[in-house]
This record gives sequence, C-alpha cells and structure tokens, in this order.
Amino acid sequence: MKNFLLTSALVIGATAATAEPVKYALDPSHSQIVFTYNHLGYSTTTGMYSGFDGTIMFDKEDAAASSVEVSFPTDSLYTGFAERTAHFLTGDFFGAEENPTISFVSTGIEVTGETSGLITGDLTINGITKPVVLDAVLTQDMLHPMANAPWVGFDATTTVLRSDFDMGMFAPYVSDEVEVMISIEATPAE
Repeated sequence: MKNFLLTSALVIGATAATAEPVKYALDPSHSQIVFTYNHLGYSTTTGMYSGFDGTIMFDKEDAAASSVEVSFPTDSLYTGFAERTAHFLTGDFFGAEENPTISFVSTGIEVTGETSGLITGDLTINGITKPVVLDAVLTQDMLHPMANAPWVGFDATTTVLRSDFDMGMFAPYVSDEVEVMISIEATPAE
C-alpha cells in the first residue's frame, strides 16, 4: 500500500509538472489600462485605454511558464478632454499616425508569492521598444458566476518614463514619470 501511494503521488506530481499552459483571451469589456501623471504640480491627470484584446498563456501549475501578449490601437486613447486627446495622439507624444499600435509582450515571469509576480516584457509605444516590469497580482481564478465558464483576473502596476518613448514634451514641469495601472479579466480562448 505504501508503494502504491508513493507511486500515485509521483504520477500525479509528474502530470501536474508537465501540464500545458492554457490560452486565455482578454475580456475587452472588463480590461483597462489607466495612466496618471502630475500636471505642473496642480493636479493628477488621467488617461485610459479600454476595450482591447490580448492573450495570456496561463500555467496554473508553473506560473513562471506563463506569458502575456497585448496590443491595441494608439488612437483608442481616452482622456476625457477632446483637445488633450488630439494633442496626445500627435507626434509630440504618442505619434498615432506613424505608430498606430501600442503593444506589450512578456519575456519572463518571476513568481514572488502565492498570487503575485513580476512580469518583465517589451513595451512598444511611439515606435520605441523598452523593457518594463509589471508588478502583477492574480485577483481571481474561479468559475464566472454569470458566464458559467473558467475566468481569471489580474491587476498590475508599473511606472514608465515618457522620455524613454520620445514623449518628454514639457518635462519636468509635466512629470516624466507616468504611473500605469492595469486590470484585466480573461477566459479560456475557444
């Protein structure tokens, strides 16, 4: 009996260790990227991207083997003020006409806790690619109560310098540092 239990444990352990990552598709209706920056010391100003698509290869047994890839149209930016949005989309900042897509592709994941990790990846904005690190947390992993399907949620934060992406106009008066907050939901892709 002892040998049977040991053999069963080894087989179960080997099966879990070789489980394949599952491809998840982002839910565009519940995935947002919000960024904030200091405007001349007077206010914290906000912009947002929402409604975008992307995929996560999620390995529940070995989170470090997971990956993420997201891209979205640069001109889908929302700032709440049409004149600001229009200026941000020019060559002074995002250069949307010449660089119509913003993307992030992970290059590695360091697991830091039971539900947390650091996701390193390449962020491309304004035609320039730089490495960034997302401080990520798995917020939920369960059957969605309305969709009756597996669902996961993640939050992540990072700080980027506008000047790294040739978007440094008005710095340092308008802060070069931009705080980025990401919240996404995803379900297994069909």
